[in-house]
Amino acid sequence: MLAIRLQRVGRKNDPSFRVIVADSKLKPKTGNVLEVLGSYNARMGKPVINIDRAKHWMSVGAKASGTVHNLLVDLKAVTGKKINVLGKKTPIIKEAKIEEVKASTPAVETKVEEVSAEAEASETPVETPVS
Repeated sequence: MLAIRLQRVGRKNDPSFRVIVADSKLKPKTGNVLEVLGSYNARMGKPVINIDRAKHWMSVGAKASGTVHNLLVDLKAVTGKKINVLGKKTPIIKEAKIEEVKASTPAVETKVEEVSAEAEASETPVETPVS
């Protein structure tokens, strides 16, 4: 199966990528690339991709990786939603959960204020010994 994915070509601490079409079973650095579709400089932001060729390869049966799919969605070459490409350890926070956290926040703030007021009221001066 063919894959449209990124191939890192930047030097250390300067990420830049080529958007390539290659066999999905081969590693991106092998050099066995069918076509270079464009480039993506991660520091500058905007990718430069030949959208017509990307659509052609996808019509032939190539699958885009998650990141390339999201780049194509940004360029409006592909319709649909973006794919979550984050690791499983970093879950997506839904809007409902955000509202729950905001709703529970005032109760927490009042509790913190009560505790801090009690601490100030019961505060006794501590004398430090002088040597």
